Amino acid sequence: MFDLFRRLMPKEDRFFDLFERHSALLVHGAEALSDLLKGGETVPESCSRISAFEEQADDVTRESLLAVRRTFITPFDRSDIQGLVTSLDDTIDQMQKTARTALLFEVREFQPQMVEMGELILQASQVNVQAVPLLRNLGRNGTELTRLTERVIELEGRADELHNQGLKAAFVANRADPMAFYVASDIYDHLEKVMDRFEDVANSLSSILVEHL
Repeated sequence: MFDLFRRLMPKEDRFFDLFERHSALLVHGAEALSDLLKGGETVPESCSRISAFEEQADDVTRESLLAVRRTFITPFDRSDIQGLVTSLDDTIDQMQKTARTALLFEVREFQPQMVEMGELILQASQVNVQAVPLLRNLGRNGTELTRLTERVIELEGRADELHNQGLKAAFVANRADPMAFYVASDIYDHLEKVMDRFEDVANSLSSILVEHL
């Protein structure tokens, strides 16, 4: 009887708006990160932009988690909502960690592999922002959502390759400068984790799709 009652009650759809707001902030953050990796004297400005977007994303995260606690009928299981929101927030948090590393060590030049990883991150954010609105109608959008999540996973695989290539190049270029290699490897680590977090988002979307079809 209770399950029937839940099905008859109107669902709270503002969660979709929150997911989409967060996804849009990931695009803005990825654009700023891509600009940062171009190097030059605008690096501090790009870092500030990422921090600003991260703060806005934190606000959306808090609003989402509060809504989970206060809403009786949710469009998905509460754990699914919390998992998706957390993975979205972790992604932009990792962008900020990348920016902080560049700022801390006053990096103004970045290896080609870092630049390309930034471009892949931007692509992943753009795929993600297309995928998230499809949650509004899983029955109709399931095939397209699957295609987009698989695309994110492909991008993450390519980023892994660049991470390994870049680490090797950094090691060869900095044999006599261990500190320079340490900084480069730290940046590569953060960039790889940004892509890993996008993969987490894709996996959260796939999990929701599987559970609700």
